[in-house]
Amino acid sequence: MNAPTDQPIDIARLLAHEPKFIGLGPDKLARLAAASRLIHAAKGRMLFRKGDPCTGIHVLIYGQVKLAFTSANGNEKIVEIVDQGQSFGEAIMLMDQPHAVFAQTLRDSFLLHVARQAVIDELEHDHDFCRKMLTSMAWRLNQLMSDVESYSLHSGKQRVIDYLLCKLPDRTPNDLPVVVPLQVSKGVLASRLSLTQEHFSRILHELAEAGLIAVAGRNIHIPSVGRLRGQQAANGGDSRSR
Repeated sequence: MNAPTDQPIDIARLLAHEPKFIGLGPDKLARLAAASRLIHAAKGRMLFRKGDPCTGIHVLIYGQVKLAFTSANGNEKIVEIVDQGQSFGEAIMLMDQPHAVFAQTLRDSFLLHVARQAVIDELEHDHDFCRKMLTSMAWRLNQLMSDVESYSLHSGKQRVIDYLLCKLPDRTPNDLPVVVPLQVSKGVLASRLSLTQEHFSRILHELAEAGLIAVAGRNIHIPSVGRLRGQQAANGGDSRSR
């Protein structure tokens, strides 16, 4: 969804189509819209840094954002890749703590920033909105636990196979060849899977040599979904973990 550039932007209408705000009445949307600001961010823009105060939540209308931190030796670890329709910053906002990660755009992006106090005011008076916020944070916690399990118990090859299979539509037939387009660079994806870029490339090469995939730029061709699932089962992986 691209924001119009030749006419005023109806922030309330944008919020009304985002999952967390669906179902809110016009008055509530108007209050949240009044406390929101638009952010047009070119690729590579830093939205906030680790340690910055959290002043509200960000809603990604279109584009892509990475949430990450940098270790003392300068290595970057990507915690989450935020896609269109998702939001971030809810838990830190409610805890009234500074950001624990930095946020940087991976593509040209359009976001809404909704001020903390406006969100809290609505949470205090709207049980359904409160439930949606809790559900969103619970889902993120579940993802974090799955990530910890994967990094702790699964090999790098398992993580890559799990990632590829989780990108397939539900009930994809085993005998169907498919193409999985990588929505981010290989370096970004490697960091997301807690791999070095060299290790990630080596795993792709090994899978390709085994005939399980073929790599064409950012497209991963899977000639037999069944064979890749068989490799996943043999390695003890589980696509639900990614």
